[in-house]
Amino acid sequence: MTRPDPDAVLAWLHFELPESRIAQTGAEPRDSSRLMVVGESVEHHVFRDLPDLLRPGDLLVFNESRVIPARVMARKPVVNGMGGGQIEVLLLREEEANVWSAYLKPAKRAGNELWLGEHKAEVVGVLEDGARLLRFEHDIKPHLDEIGRLPLPPYIAAGDSDETWRERYQTVYAREPGSVAAPTAGLHFTPELLSRLEARGIERVAVTLHVGAGTFKPITGPVAEHVMHAERYTIPHATANAINRAKAEGRRVVAVGTTTVRALESSAQEDGTVRPGEGDTRIFITPGTRVRVPDLLITNLHLPGSTLLLLVAAFAGEERIRTAYDAALAGGYRFYSLGDAMLLEREHGV
Repeated sequence: MTRPDPDAVLAWLHFELPESRIAQTGAEPRDSSRLMVVGESVEHHVFRDLPDLLRPGDLLVFNESRVIPARVMARKPVVNGMGGGQIEVLLLREEEANVWSAYLKPAKRAGNELWLGEHKAEVVGVLEDGARLLRFEHDIKPHLDEIGRLPLPPYIAAGDSDETWRERYQTVYAREPGSVAAPTAGLHFTPELLSRLEARGIERVAVTLHVGAGTFKPITGPVAEHVMHAERYTIPHATANAINRAKAEGRRVVAVGTTTVRALESSAQEDGTVRPGEGDTRIFITPGTRVRVPDLLITNLHLPGSTLLLLVAAFAGEERIRTAYDAALAGGYRFYSLGDAMLLEREHGV
């Protein structure tokens, strides 16, 4: 079978999206968002219908990463009456003890020393993508709740207070701090919905993949030249065992979000089982890539020209995704992080 050309697929799946269709607030309650079920046909539901759309014995895999208040307004030191200007810092991840990669704005005026609140950082390096390396004198993580704000996608007008966003832009099951963007497919779940899923005999396990700012980076050139940011992931032993047991018993694995797919496929074996462990991944799933672990995928509606759109096309098939997005555009679905959701079946043979 001829391997699809990702560049041709991306061009084919490009679409114009009116700004009014970019969701600025999540549905209230969370599980009242719309849910499009995409398989051999397209069906329209509400997200709270999910327990009836899954089967007893299905295994849901969630990403438990928690968004950190990674956006901090820093100041330059005053030297001989000069300096003191503000620099916006987006902390990306801790590369080693007390050393963080970060985007600075404006980067050219940052200098060699910054103060984030009362915490000093020294600029000690520049990465290929322009991010800076900041070395702190001590662990900055315990202080981020006080000095930082929750980072939001660039297409969301913040509007409400940071305190409001800290609840809204976080899944109800988030546990492990480390993401600079929410694993947004999980934003549709409520404690009540999780209880209903459990009562129906649907199992639940978790992985962690800390989402980086690269999730918003569009593909601006040939797909083969696009560089994925490294993201840290963990597959616990209990999760790997549950997935491998479900596979052996012929039960379906349901990935909640593209970040979960990336974590699972980064640890996948040829037979669709997974290894426990942790590491960094730059996996880039494009049409023609074999997806081995999940049978179903819960995901939001993604940006044109994005790596995530290629991932869902690889998972469900280009024809199905084109049909689904045409239906979403015609049917008034809300797009992106705070928008509506899809439940995708993996295309046979993928």
